Amino acid sequence: MEAAAIILSLFFAMNIGASGAAASMGVAYGSGAIKRRMAALLLCGAGVVLGAVLGGGEVIKTISSGIIPQSMITMQIVLVIIGSAAISLFMANLMGIPLSTSEVTVGAVVGVGVAYHALYVQSILVIMMFWVIIPAAAFFITYFICRASQPLFSRLEARGGKMLIYLLIAAGFFEAFSAGMNNVANAVGPLVAADVISVNQGVWIGGLFVAAGAVFLGGRVLETNGKKITRLSKTEGIVISGTGALLVTISSLFGLPVPLTQVTSTSIMASAAAKNGAIVFQKGIVKKIVKVWIVSPLVSLAISYVLVKLFIQSDFYSTFSALAIMVATLGVLSLMKAIKKEKRSVHEQGGGI
Repeated sequence: MEAAAIILSLFFAMNIGASGAAASMGVAYGSGAIKRRMAALLLCGAGVVLGAVLGGGEVIKTISSGIIPQSMITMQIVLVIIGSAAISLFMANLMGIPLSTSEVTVGAVVGVGVAYHALYVQSILVIMMFWVIIPAAAFFITYFICRASQPLFSRLEARGGKMLIYLLIAAGFFEAFSAGMNNVANAVGPLVAADVISVNQGVWIGGLFVAAGAVFLGGRVLETNGKKITRLSKTEGIVISGTGALLVTISSLFGLPVPLTQVTSTSIMASAAAKNGAIVFQKGIVKKIVKVWIVSPLVSLAISYVLVKLFIQSDFYSTFSALAIMVATLGVLSLMKAIKKEKRSVHEQGGGI
């Protein structure tokens, strides 16, 4: 069972690299500072390993013992937590959507805590509060800087030359560094809690596998964050990556698992809003990302809860009830989508008469 938990953790680490970490270099790639996709991913991998080794320990401690009691984390629980989070993240990666690994991991841990009625509620509330505060801060900081500095940005774009390129690559590397500090904990935290590996071993092993995931699997998310939300100038990219990296690094020093991908994506939206107004929020890719953000922690929570009830506690009644609620929820969402589609079709037909 220990070997299975380690393998699953490493698989999850690679998916973290493919999702959250790869998004950190999306701005530098999308703005043209780094023209080759593989070069962007390799730089991302190097930044992730460095960040994990130098500063990833505090968030690992939070994931391993700050949400539920460490004493209740057995190898079975490790498999449940990582499996639930990995399933959620893998589905998002298949869709090419940048997803918060912190949200799916914390959601999975909370699902276990709910099943056992053992949860540090105050810690969860603090973490969830910062899930809102940090992306919101990134949005407003980026928006006001980009809005106030547009004339300056135009002059810098015309005269900056290679210096802007170097600054943007450095900012992207800093963001990948912050990803290593914050996101590696999501894969190895449960293993540390179960005393399978130490914190020092976790930062190295987790960092290397997250980096490998970014390099070999992160291409689609890199394209999504870099080119499908909005086109970015180099000066905008410096502001976006620098703001996100600074906020996530500060959070990591306090041991807070925060959604790096949301921070980056909201900063990109803020840059677009500063130039084009609210029209950016009408883009289909933006709506899709927001929906996944909202659903992802709930999905991983539900999966981990069901797995505990079914395979560990053998509570088939609770499992059936949870599955029924999940199916009903999906059915309602599907029905709402169908109604909305039908209304749109009727409106379009009416407008054509």
